[in-house]
Amino acid sequence: MLRTYTQLARRSAVFAINTRLVPVQRVRMSTVITHSSITKISTSEAPAAIGPYSQAVTLDGLVFVSGCLGFDPKTMNFVEGGVEAQARQALTNLKAVLEAAGSEMGKVAKVTVFMKDMNDFVAVNKIYEAVFGEHKPARSAVEVARLPKDALVEIEAIAKSA
Repeated sequence: MLRTYTQLARRSAVFAINTRLVPVQRVRMSTVITHSSITKISTSEAPAAIGPYSQAVTLDGLVFVSGCLGFDPKTMNFVEGGVEAQARQALTNLKAVLEAAGSEMGKVAKVTVFMKDMNDFVAVNKIYEAVFGEHKPARSAVEVARLPKDALVEIEAIAKSA
């Protein structure tokens, strides 16, 4: 029974038989797990992170971009013009971070758009479509009670790196 269990454990990492725990010393595993390194991405072409996080990180050929706000990277203030202007600037900042990571907007696979007011959905979509064009990554749009610094919109993305 232990031999069969060991074979099962090798395949599925299950360590119990009939609710009896088998000591780990008895299970011989030969799987080697390697951890890829996470690389921090930072650029002055986009606003600096306003908290203890990176603008983006890369891992295993993917770029994970933190939420981008409609800040002007030089002043760290919101651009004027309401939700459309903030959405446009957030996407400009997203593009800058992607480029710093060696990626581009055309390699974006998933976007999450956070909005303070879902009534801004049409206005944000107008800007989003102008930026992405025919490239249509998977996307979620979520209304939230509040965003950092009382932003009207925040946009994060996952993309393939170079």
